Amino acid sequence: MAVDELQAIIQRCQILEEADFKGEDFNLFQVAGQKCLEDGYAAQLLEVIQNEKNKVIIKNMGWNLISPLVRCIFMYKQEDDKREHCLRILDQLAQLCNPKELFLGLLEQIEQTSGEQVCQTVMLLLQPLQTVLSKLQNKKAYSVGLSLAMIMNQLTPLPVPYTKQQIQEDKLGLCQCCNAVVDFAKPFVNEVVKNMEKSSEYNDMELKEELIKFCMKSLKYPLLTAQLEQLEGIEEHPFRHFATEIIDILWNIRELIPLVFPHKGKSLPWDNQEFADIERKNSADSLACLSYLMFVQHFGVECFPMVFSPAYLLLCNMTHIEVLLKRTEESVLSKGLDLFESCLLRMEDNSLLHHYLEFRVFINVPQDLVKIMTLCPMEHMRKKSLNILQLFIDKFDTEGKYTLFRCLLKTSNHAGVEGYIIKNIKDQIHLALTKECDNVWFTGHHLISLLDLVLSLPEGAETDLLQNSDRIMASLNLLRYLLIKDCESDNQTGVWTTLGKIKQNFLKPLRVGLNMSKAHYEAEIKNKKENRKEAHSSNPVCSVTVSGEKMPAMTTGMQLQVLHSALFTFDLIESVLARVEELIEGKTKAVMDGN
Repeated sequence: MAVDELQAIIQRCQILEEADFKGEDFNLFQVAGQKCLEDGYAAQLLEVIQNEKNKVIIKNMGWNLISPLVRCIFMYKQEDDKREHCLRILDQLAQLCNPKELFLGLLEQIEQTSGEQVCQTVMLLLQPLQTVLSKLQNKKAYSVGLSLAMIMNQLTPLPVPYTKQQIQEDKLGLCQCCNAVVDFAKPFVNEVVKNMEKSSEYNDMELKEELIKFCMKSLKYPLLTAQLEQLEGIEEHPFRHFATEIIDILWNIRELIPLVFPHKGKSLPWDNQEFADIERKNSADSLACLSYLMFVQHFGVECFPMVFSPAYLLLCNMTHIEVLLKRTEESVLSKGLDLFESCLLRMEDNSLLHHYLEFRVFINVPQDLVKIMTLCPMEHMRKKSLNILQLFIDKFDTEGKYTLFRCLLKTSNHAGVEGYIIKNIKDQIHLALTKECDNVWFTGHHLISLLDLVLSLPEGAETDLLQNSDRIMASLNLLRYLLIKDCESDNQTGVWTTLGKIKQNFLKPLRVGLNMSKAHYEAEIKNKKENRKEAHSSNPVCSVTVSGEKMPAMTTGMQLQVLHSALFTFDLIESVLARVEELIEGKTKAVMDGN
């Protein structure tokens, strides 16, 4: 019988000194104890452990029971008395065992767990782990950091619940587990706070640094990908609660503001510069999430010093915004857009000085927005990116808008975006012509330089007019506006003095390209119609491949529809081009008649 075997081993070890315990004794104790647990004799094992005479034996050998004990706890149902006995054994082991040995045994058990049992195992062992850590005398900070790192490494592979239903179900227990881990860390936070209050020159940084690392890991996972908006029907959002606790820890150990507004040269705690650079790179996501929590969700806003200008806040956050916008996950990308929008809404229109464009990040971020606008598969993200780009443009002063327009025209490589920028240029020219104050950037020689970019065809007459139709239409509309609005006698924009260049580089190649394109598409339509009757019996289709993937086949009717649509686009371009040519001819004739 298992209990008898255990008693025999206990009686044998009771007469030995602690130093005389052998490896064989440890193995026999572990096997007998495990058998007691598996055979349902947890109550009898508990009595053995609680017996004062066995205190030395349990101190040295008890940690070997952690693995079979955890298995048995999960095997029994919640209301089973045997499970309760196992939980009491675990509590007793935490009180009696050698702290160093039990610490390693608990960490090993956490490390070996996987899948659906990760959160259950972590939550089960947090309390005994906390008890053991409080007893450790040497390397306590290191042990606390190792524990937190091990726990977070085990949690990180688990999917983060995102929808309301997933959060409510908390299938793997991640929401509950994250908040339990924060509670586990609180005594160590309190220890740091207490020591800092005792001395303004708190030098024992090890435990504080481990807590900072834990907070940074928590910001990256699960908070970076978590849904953090208030959800109707969830009284206490678990991830919002977790975020609040992380912010509180950073505030209490006096690291919140230094992380949000780092001093020049301040870095995360590493003696080796190479490690510091790696850590800084790894911490980018965490710091970006921290800024989102503070400036969008307003966690810790009561701690925030209200002394910074909106422009400075935008400058501080642009690096974080860039980090978030380069990600493709909706949950992370949306945080980047929200953070950017939040910073911009704090500012007045035309208040952002053009000097900020000297910071490379102020050029990179709008380019990232363009990529989202043109490549993101989610329509609501594309629309939001467009709105934020316009918001960004509106905040700059006149010179800033001018510089930004030039940059986006050169880098966007997308006709739709270029057309949108050209429309913005037209709006700025309109303001320059209708306001009394001088605007040197959207009139005169500065505007002429910008028009050289706008009123041109990338490949001359051979430019794909269909592909570039948005840009071409916007350019023609701008030119038509200038010819109507700016009288030749005033020539504020300078368009009349550069008309010859515009004709040569834009209007003539466009007319040639239009004629070629229309002739080509009309011939294609004629050819399709002639072949339609012959091929009707076999019901021909045209196969289309996009990115290596075969798309639904096109019938001849569908092909004709596409060709007619292209011709309609060419007709639209031609109608505006004809109006522009008419305006130029009319002005030229009037000048000649005057002469």
